[in-house]
Amino acid sequence: MSKSAIYLTLAVLGAAVPYFFFLQFFTVEGHGGDFFGALFVNGAAGGFSADLLLASLVFWVFLFPEARRIGVRKPWAFVVINLLIGLSCALPLFLWARERALKPGAESIAGGVIERPRPAQRSTRIGPVTSNERRTP
Repeated sequence: MSKSAIYLTLAVLGAAVPYFFFLQFFTVEGHGGDFFGALFVNGAAGGFSADLLLASLVFWVFLFPEARRIGVRKPWAFVVINLLIGLSCALPLFLWARERALKPGAESIAGGVIERPRPAQRSTRIGPVTSNERRTP
């Protein structure tokens, strides 16, 4: 199994498993339940919640420069996925997009999410450029 397939499988699991527990919570507590209060109801829950919040922050700090570096467009979409589904889905999904972006010929994959950065055009000429040597973009 390739790394891309593993990351994509983990992203699906990362969406399904937490939502199994979220659905249990909302089934018992209803939609009026104090979800955010339950995150810190005791020391164990608070420790896990704080760890997850800090790990999400680290992911966001890593996400934007890395996405820019490798050409993954719309990195904010992974933040939205992190907030609406969870880090367990957003992180492997970004790693999947990253693996795909690093493969040769990545321009046309992932429904246009990935855009290979174009290398800058540099002249090998030394000295000033004359009027008939200038190129138009």
